[in-house]
Amino acid sequence: MELTKAGDYGVFGVIYLAKQPRGKIVSLSEVSKAENIPEKFLAKIFQSLTRSGLIRSHRGAGGGFSLARPANKITVKELLESIQGPIYFTKCLSNLYDCDRKEICKLRNLWKKAQDYSMKILTQKTLADLIK
Repeated sequence: MELTKAGDYGVFGVIYLAKQPRGKIVSLSEVSKAENIPEKFLAKIFQSLTRSGLIRSHRGAGGGFSLARPANKITVKELLESIQGPIYFTKCLSNLYDCDRKEICKLRNLWKKAQDYSMKILTQKTLADLIK
């Protein structure tokens, strides 16, 4: 499993929003400059995060972005999956991949345990934990 550039940038962008006073609206260009993220790429990432309900988009003069929920109510897993989709260590752990060895494969069992442990950690950790 590798975190995509979008996942990496998205987490840093949302951490920046989380560090702001509650309810403060921050422009895309401010986040882009502060975190050294290409603005057009960040706009696409924030669009996904807005659709998933993790951040809020504010239009008009003084518009920008803010968190849609408190930082302690947004898990790292939820944040990453909103940006780059479901997280799988290997494609054989996805329900979309059908392998005729899946019932007997020892390696698949190992990957499953590793993924379950990682998902547990990512579900327990919130955005608030990342800004402490």
